[in-house]
Amino acid sequence: MISDKFLRTWLAPGLLALFLSACATSQNEVLEDGPPPGEDLGATTGMVDDDATMGAETSGLSDDDMGAGTAIVEESMMTPLERLEMVDGELSNRTIYFEYDSAKLSDESIALLETHGNFIAGSSTVNVRLEGHADERGSREYNIALGDRRAQSVRRVLLFQGAAVDQVDTVSYGEEQPAVEGHDEAAWSKNRRVELIYTVN
Repeated sequence: MISDKFLRTWLAPGLLALFLSACATSQNEVLEDGPPPGEDLGATTGMVDDDATMGAETSGLSDDDMGAGTAIVEESMMTPLERLEMVDGELSNRTIYFEYDSAKLSDESIALLETHGNFIAGSSTVNVRLEGHADERGSREYNIALGDRRAQSVRRVLLFQGAAVDQVDTVSYGEEQPAVEGHDEAAWSKNRRVELIYTVN
């Protein structure tokens, strides 16, 4: 019968050596043979050696999502002139329309003017001229006055948003410069307007 002393002296260290040998063999097999099919070595070993891969994994973006090197420029990083030249930018709509014989702004127009007012307030090199217009109905004098009232309505919103007084000018053309020629509501509705004409110094 094998004594307890023999077991403690020889058997325990032998088992420990056998266990460590088996662990080393399985790790070497992974490193030499490569990961099993469908398994990433980085995921198996906990190591990632490609910085680009690490960035994509930590952000959750693939190469397609990252735009393959396409730069994305936020409007806030652009110059005032670049923002004004954007065809589909938030400042591309520069015409405010009015109801017949009215200088009252719609909620939609006020929201648009708030965007323009914030832009002007944040851009000291920008000036805007507000050109008021009316349709052909009414006398010339009345339409000049109506175009001016419309321009002043727009001006008040821009100033309320922080535009400086010397950045905003107004002029009224009345019925003299129609946007659309015609003698019906389709034409008149396009002529009752204020246009924002920008200049950048």
